[in-house]
Amino acid sequence: MKKNYFKIVLLLFVAVVVSISACKKEVTYTYPVVTAPSMTEVLQGESAVLSFDFTAEAGFKSATVTAVKGTASVSLNGTNAATSGKVEVTFIGGNEIGAGSVVLSVTDAEGQITTSTAVISIVEEKTTFSVSSNITVNTTWESGKIYILEGRIAVLNGVTLTIEPGVVVKGQVGTDVNATALIIARGAKLMANGTAASPIIFTSVADEIVPGQIASPNLLPTDNGLWGGLIILGKARGSFSGDVVEARIEGIPETDSNGLFGGTDDADNSGSITYVSIRHGGSLLGEGNEINGLTLGAVGSGTTINHVEVIGNQDDGIEWFGGAVNVSNAVIWNAGDDAVDTDMSWRGTLDNFVVINPVNSCFELDGPEGSSRIDDLNHTIQNGTIKVLDCGADLCDNDNGTNVNMNSVYFYDLNNVRTFHTMPTYTNCVFAHLEIAPATLPVATYFLNGFDAFATAVDAPTNAGADLTEFNTWSWAKVSGEF
Repeated sequence: MKKNYFKIVLLLFVAVVVSISACKKEVTYTYPVVTAPSMTEVLQGESAVLSFDFTAEAGFKSATVTAVKGTASVSLNGTNAATSGKVEVTFIGGNEIGAGSVVLSVTDAEGQITTSTAVISIVEEKTTFSVSSNITVNTTWESGKIYILEGRIAVLNGVTLTIEPGVVVKGQVGTDVNATALIIARGAKLMANGTAASPIIFTSVADEIVPGQIASPNLLPTDNGLWGGLIILGKARGSFSGDVVEARIEGIPETDSNGLFGGTDDADNSGSITYVSIRHGGSLLGEGNEINGLTLGAVGSGTTINHVEVIGNQDDGIEWFGGAVNVSNAVIWNAGDDAVDTDMSWRGTLDNFVVINPVNSCFELDGPEGSSRIDDLNHTIQNGTIKVLDCGADLCDNDNGTNVNMNSVYFYDLNNVRTFHTMPTYTNCVFAHLEIAPATLPVATYFLNGFDAFATAVDAPTNAGADLTEFNTWSWAKVSGEF
């Protein structure tokens, strides 16, 4: 009887356990929920980080991603076993413009998978930008881009404008108060450093040139007056009329304080300008005043300027108004007035330069306008090659007070009689090694008033002329065979 009793109890126990087990409910987890970000625009070839939010009741396990019209990778994964969080995806746009997508799949600890799709719009990279107001904060103009000057744009005191290699700056058409120009005001800096392979080009909106080109596809090198020019103003000394410390650069309205130049700091630094070509400028910036291709108003010796080119400017190519800045490796082609113009006791050096076919004088060299010669220091012009062709005025026009030392300058292709004349009365001036070609030319016809003592007729330059290799690849004049 006892055995049966125990059997009955055991059977009842088993039945209870089975009954309890049968009554337990199976545990289930909801699928993960993944929320995609809103539609995102991505430039061709550029990247963007997309953030997906998730919840995973069973705990996060893994995430995978696929993309259309680009590539994608998980750059920040979810935390293992986390019930909520985010997954970040880095997407790189392809070259095809239009709608693309990023699909993220999240797997939880139970192996349940949820996908979510972020819509991507691949847009063409913007390459042209309008500049319509003065530059008041440090700014960079990027390689491969075009910047349109909509008016007279000044970089203000204390601000630096950086222009990267290969940038093309285009000025809108305009004259008088609407003339376009880029002005580097006193105390501002321009860091425009191109390269021999990728120069910076200033030109007109009429020019169809794009970054990477050297020659204009539609304008001639004689086209001029289509915009203003580049004006750099500093704090160095100049001999100004009335013996004032500062003056106003020609052409800038009286109401524009950014047109002031001059001071007492001869070592002033207005930045660095290298491998820059300035084209088709010289439109009116004020009544009776065209602007020069490159204007240097009291620019200090702390400023770097080399490998610069001015082409087809309606007024002068480069003009100095006082200051002490040095310029080297310069080209001036088809200047509508003077190629090289110096004023107000400039005291720097122009070294290794080329002038091609100026309409007026090759040089107009003036001295002080005030009573001071600025420490009796001269400016120096040396190592130049001048292709005269059909210019209609003088080789050089000196005023009696010019403070110049000129040496090692070679003139050739003198088709008509032009003269190098007016010996300065300032006795500190020095002239030496002036050469003309060909050797059959009568020196005394071209170099008057005693200048023939410094000139020699030659068939090829001997003690004079520029190193033309400095202009390879980046100069429009050089690559077009004008030298």
